Amino acid sequence: MTREATILRETAETRIEVTVNLDGAGRADVACGIGFFDHMLCAFARHGRFDLKVSVRGDLHVDGHHTVEDTGIVLGRALAEALGEKAGIERFGSAFVPMDEALVLAALDISGRGQLHWDVEAPFGMVGDFDTQLAREFFIALAANAGITLHIRQLAGDNVHHIFEAAFKAAGRALRQAVAVDPALGGAVPSTKGVL
Repeated sequence: MTREATILRETAETRIEVTVNLDGAGRADVACGIGFFDHMLCAFARHGRFDLKVSVRGDLHVDGHHTVEDTGIVLGRALAEALGEKAGIERFGSAFVPMDEALVLAALDISGRGQLHWDVEAPFGMVGDFDTQLAREFFIALAANAGITLHIRQLAGDNVHHIFEAAFKAAGRALRQAVAVDPALGGAVPSTKGVL
């Protein structure tokens, strides 16, 4: 069974289509209109080892907020749908990623209770055409819509490009661990409640 989903969401501000295959090879085809954000999503997919296709038409004449946040919403929904009943998954994942002077931890639980805990000190400003305030907005939307508890903690770093790249890569690697199927579970949901 392929764990794959495609979600299309269209509003007055954005039109976003996302396809995710959790059992892919880390291939990414991303076009959001914000170069740095495209780069981060490609890193997220590559280190998560899932295939990702993202097509976004957003109101970039306003700014990047709707494009970035809404992409998090749609990607989160696609991840949730691809996971289905979450039968046999590892559920938990964590990863430390160093990027030169930066070091970031991501840890997550596919709990069904979507929330972000963000401890990243990145200065306000721009990285290329990406507003640094939007990284947190993306991960809030992703966690809420995927139904995951996500912690992202910066342990070191000065260069905002390195900090964010470490965060996206760490989140991808943690997700890869959490969605992995554990044959020892025999298809059971990894919860004493029997449901996530």
